[in-house]
Amino acid sequence: MDMPTIRRKDLKPGEVLCDYCTARCCRYFAFPIDKPKSEQDFDHLRWYMLHGRVAIFVEDDTWYLMVYADCKHIQSDYRCGIYETRPQICRGYSTDNCEYDDDSVYDKFFETPEQLWEYAQAVLRLKKGRKFSPAPPDPSEVSLPVVG
Repeated sequence: MDMPTIRRKDLKPGEVLCDYCTARCCRYFAFPIDKPKSEQDFDHLRWYMLHGRVAIFVEDDTWYLMVYADCKHIQSDYRCGIYETRPQICRGYSTDNCEYDDDSVYDKFFETPEQLWEYAQAVLRLKKGRKFSPAPPDPSEVSLPVVG
C-alpha cells in the first residue's frame, strides 16, 4: 500500500501523521547501551549484531542497540490492530517528535558486525589481524592443531 507524502506543516485540522505513515515507529525498537571502551565491549556488540536484523547507532554521544522487528499487530493499512489495548509505551508515544519526516542520519551507524569491528580497530588501535567475513577462509589461511 503506497502512502501519499505530506509535510507536517501541511496537515489539515483533525488530520494526524499516522494517516500518511507506514508505521515506522512500529518496525523496530532501540535502547541505550554503554559506550564500548574495550576490545571485549566491541566484541559483545558484534555478538549482538550476529543475531539477525540488528544495528547500532550513536546519537548525541549516546550509543543505542536497534532491533528491527515489526510489531505483530501492524495491519495492512499500517494501523494498530490492538489500538484500544496497546502497551503503555505505545500510548505515551506522540507524533510531535516521531520519525515521520526524519532522515535517519545518526552520528555513527553500524549495519554489520564487520563495520563495527573496523571502527573498533581504528579507535582502539588494534592489530588488523582479526578478519570477519561471511565468506569461509581460504584453506591456505587455516592451520589446524595436530592432536595425537
